[in-house]
Amino acid sequence: MSRTVLALGLLLVVGLTGSAAAATGEGRFDRPRRGFAPPDTVLQDGSPGDVGLDAQPIDDAMRRIASWTEPTPGLAHPMYAGAVALLAHDGVVVDRRAVGKELRYADAQGTELPPDQQEPVRPDTIFDIASFTKLFTSIAAVQEIDAGRVRLDAPVAEYLPEFGVNGKERITVRQLLTHTSGLQAEVQLWKLPPEQRIPSVMQLTPEHPPGTNYTYADPNLITLGVLIERVSGKPLDEVVRERITGPLGMRDTGYNPPPSELHRIAATEYESNPPRGLVRGQAHDENAWALGGVSGHAGIFSTADDLAVLGQTILNGGSYDGVRILSPEAVRMMLANYNQAFPGNAHGLGFELDQRWYMAGLSGPHTAGHTGFTGTSLVIAPESGSVAVLLSNRVHPSRDWGSNNAAREALAQGLARALAVRPTHGSDSWYADPARPATLTTGPLGPVSGPARVSFDAFVDTQNDSDGIDPLIVESSVDGQDWRRVALRASGPGAPTGPQDQLAGAGHRSWWHVVGTASAEPGQRLWLRWRYAPDARYIGRGVNLDGILVADRDRTLLDGERQVDRLRAEGWNQVER
Repeated sequence: MSRTVLALGLLLVVGLTGSAAAATGEGRFDRPRRGFAPPDTVLQDGSPGDVGLDAQPIDDAMRRIASWTEPTPGLAHPMYAGAVALLAHDGVVVDRRAVGKELRYADAQGTELPPDQQEPVRPDTIFDIASFTKLFTSIAAVQEIDAGRVRLDAPVAEYLPEFGVNGKERITVRQLLTHTSGLQAEVQLWKLPPEQRIPSVMQLTPEHPPGTNYTYADPNLITLGVLIERVSGKPLDEVVRERITGPLGMRDTGYNPPPSELHRIAATEYESNPPRGLVRGQAHDENAWALGGVSGHAGIFSTADDLAVLGQTILNGGSYDGVRILSPEAVRMMLANYNQAFPGNAHGLGFELDQRWYMAGLSGPHTAGHTGFTGTSLVIAPESGSVAVLLSNRVHPSRDWGSNNAAREALAQGLARALAVRPTHGSDSWYADPARPATLTTGPLGPVSGPARVSFDAFVDTQNDSDGIDPLIVESSVDGQDWRRVALRASGPGAPTGPQDQLAGAGHRSWWHVVGTASAEPGQRLWLRWRYAPDARYIGRGVNLDGILVADRDRTLLDGERQVDRLRAEGWNQVER
């Protein structure tokens, strides 16, 4: 790896420097890790309690995952035929559930097969992971960068001269990995004669100047796969097997699974365009299928346990069970956000970063992962030492049956909620679940001698981005009817600067101390309320309040630790963690 590239990776990922945090068994959300896990961490089965997690949120999430294999309110049909969900923390697989069917339907309309012909999902069911494949291609590319055979900011045409035409001369390897090349989102290679498929990608004309736009585009990783083959002198499937899945012991992961494993493979779609019938054991993605099942953008099959190994390898800084596939510096680079110019589209080298729509409460600046069109997702959360894997066949029998994003989000949120946020005062704090609004209201305080000082501690992990904001708002009233916002000042890691009329944010994972002044005239009574107002979009772990104290210049009007009965809670609950 060049010194320039290494220095860039180290500068971009301050949060992953330093020594590895040892597994403590505390299961804390509010104590973010600042380094990799010990490199000798190997996954083993255990229980949530073994690593300090609360089992209830995990069990709740798993029951929801199972419920979506049948029609539920708001859905005319199951979200997916079957799924395997796996959660790991501190090197322990704390839960693994297999639900539903790997084969269920007889046609694209959803006619069910007779019960004796349906096949259940098992923990070792093999799923088509679709675009999840891009992570393997990206790792293979970074291995070449790590070895000095490819330069991150070199033009792709330096390695693939035929690519450097029609405005693509300046597209770099980095831009392929971060989807900032300007290439179009999709191609339809399967409609072309075999000999024209890859050449047509090489001849594409960008839709945007390189580096000026983010567009998630399959041609980026198709091209990268060809680059890896050219530089290594080997087919892409062989590179992945020799450098990634083989060394890591991922025996059920790879392209074009053998026919002998068909009974373990989840069925996908009944395809009519192109006319393929039931797709099972072949790449569901039409372009990957047209390329012989091997492509940089799709085509790999895997199991939940194999993918958990990949996740733990990243948490370990590139090694697993005595085998190193990436240097720690390379992993830091992969988890750096190169897309700061494109808010909401944070991206490392191959890895998506901080995507709340499927990472939920595990989101953070270095939370990494990917999804696949077939219904798959991986979330790797270095700051909590956690991995969440969801594999489903949501396109069986038809892609038109809809999305499984709710399941992706529920699984990640279950693990985030299982991690503890410990109170700053006493044995419990007030918690507002991010799924619904919540209000904590005082009774009348006073009469007051004048304006009152309001102070409290807040742990805020909520959406606060271009897609929406889920704020904590403090309001005061002198009649219990008309309310006005209290200007707040928060202090602590990641706290907003200056006065705020609402608090929101995520990624800092720390308590803030908050103060404000509620206006009132001498002799008036004062009401206060803490209102959490989430929208209907993406969620975080939620909000905790503790140490509430209200005082005027003469006396304490409310001590929330000692006078809990003077607070009326709607949607807030007292919790120990």
